[in-house]
Amino acid sequence: MKLSLAVVALCVAMAPGPGMALQAAPVTSTAPAATQPALDELMRLLAARRHGHVRFTEVHVLAMLRGPLESSGELSYDAPDWLEKRTLKPRPETLVLAGGVLSIRRGARTRTLELAQYPELAPWVESIRATLAGDRAALERYFQVDFSGSLAHWSLLLVPKDPARAETIAQIRITGEGATLHTVETRQPDGDHSVLTIGPELTP
Repeated sequence: MKLSLAVVALCVAMAPGPGMALQAAPVTSTAPAATQPALDELMRLLAARRHGHVRFTEVHVLAMLRGPLESSGELSYDAPDWLEKRTLKPRPETLVLAGGVLSIRRGARTRTLELAQYPELAPWVESIRATLAGDRAALERYFQVDFSGSLAHWSLLLVPKDPARAETIAQIRITGEGATLHTVETRQPDGDHSVLTIGPELTP
């Protein structure tokens, strides 16, 4: 699942605003997303964002490791579907998603993947790409979408609809304020999880 976690980390971008740490805890809601008008307003706010460039920190907790794996670097986004995750520490690595093509560069080596050939990765990619684009229909194609909070402080809980996808993704939780994304937490059924914290903004 290393590649899938990398795709999730790649596919995060942001509007201007500071990052905010997130403690791992279950998200609950008292009503389905379809009855929450605030979700539609959030999607409109996100769809209006065209560019972002921020710092990030990321923590992976894997059962096979004795301690958490930490990394940091920069994230960039240009609407509608260009995303870049440039890791600076502990080792340089650049991941770029342009349309349906994912490129992974480590040192002098570059690997390119046509995502159409890896349908199992679609939910990982679309969980963030559709959120950034404010595309509720695309999100609901793969996930049960649960909105909680308010536009000022919101949380989206994404749970796979397809039982086969649920074998690799337990849930994805995205938090933010208005059109600003702050954190993305990805949890797998085996307990492995990652938390990516977004911000602060970088000037051009």
